Amino acid sequence: MDFAYLGVTLLGALGVFVTYRPLRREPWNVVSFVVGWLTGELAVQNVVWQVAATALFVAFGALSGWPGWVGLGIAVLSWIGLLGLCVEGFFSARAVSQALDEVIGGDAGAGRVPPRPTWARIWRLAPGFPIKGRSIEVIKDVDYFGDGISRHRLDVIRATGTERSGGVLSPAGRPVVVYIHGGAWLIGDKREQGKPMMYELAARGWVCVSINYRLSPSATWPDHIVDCLRAVGWVKENISQYGGDPSFVAVSGGSAGGHLCALAALSAGDPRWQPGFESVDTSVDACVPFYGVMDMTNGEGGGTDEYGPGLRRLLEARVMKTTSADNPQLFRDASPTSRVHRDAPPFFVLHGRNDTLVPVQIARNFVATLRATSVQMVAYAELPLAQHAFDVLLSPRSRATTLGAVEFLEWVRRRPPDLGK
Repeated sequence: MDFAYLGVTLLGALGVFVTYRPLRREPWNVVSFVVGWLTGELAVQNVVWQVAATALFVAFGALSGWPGWVGLGIAVLSWIGLLGLCVEGFFSARAVSQALDEVIGGDAGAGRVPPRPTWARIWRLAPGFPIKGRSIEVIKDVDYFGDGISRHRLDVIRATGTERSGGVLSPAGRPVVVYIHGGAWLIGDKREQGKPMMYELAARGWVCVSINYRLSPSATWPDHIVDCLRAVGWVKENISQYGGDPSFVAVSGGSAGGHLCALAALSAGDPRWQPGFESVDTSVDACVPFYGVMDMTNGEGGGTDEYGPGLRRLLEARVMKTTSADNPQLFRDASPTSRVHRDAPPFFVLHGRNDTLVPVQIARNFVATLRATSVQMVAYAELPLAQHAFDVLLSPRSRATTLGAVEFLEWVRRRPPDLGK
């Protein structure tokens, strides 16, 4: 039993170590992501279960020999490390606030910081998984393309109690956010990601739209962005029927969804990506990408090869279905960094410093290009010790980034329309 306990504590300590010092070399970067994400975002929960496991081991005699005592020492060090991760999660609020201070400053006055989020009481954070409150309803599987394809569906998330007139929803002037899920353009679903932010926005009176889109390998680029732009166009034309205000539509998403939302925000009206709906308005008023893949060229022309060969193989074999050598312009056009222009909407980019799937330098390059080109505000929050997908679970860090996203979107919505940087 003492050796078993020692082995368990060594595994736990290894997980904590990898969270602080992630492995970035392929293929270990994927393992590092999974371990670091679950350890870092569920740090308190990990302390609780490890303490409970220690009590159980001790009850069965794990401290009868020196291996058990060594294991206990290792466990205590792991708990200290986990508590440090929890504290750093709470300190993410400081990084988010500093990022917004740089672009908003004192313009919003003393009342700039939004109230405490509805879901962030400690007992709500404890499960770690976002749960929809009774004040929020979800209208599921609305067809936004009109072709009956199952991936051309979206969900509308909003507060309950919308007034009706003659059985028809009355437009209530609610601002709108369209959320695009991630999953390497291969997997994922509208029901899985972005819930902390969408539930919070819905509770504050926003209408949120979570979309599905065609996935590779069945789909071939640019099918993915075509679907996203079609969904935005559908929202602009139809969201008033669900209580939304089409005069303010923002987009957000994480990972591949961060790539797609940024690309949609920078490519509205591109006829190549709006086949059959070229005249539909797909412009957006703000963009909040989380840990997005902002460069599909693997650092081409930037002097660095930020990703490693895995992403290029995936893109060439399963998403683009051509090589970057044969069609380099296709990869450049699909890169948000290459699509930046003067009239880009306001951006709030969020990225984890310990991200092993999308290196933080990608976000830094994108933000630098935006700030050098766009006349609108560009906020950037770089979160210490944060892995990929940090906003998916309920955690102190996702609490901070949710509040930051809400604050940014509310400020953009209420500011004078001609106010740029």
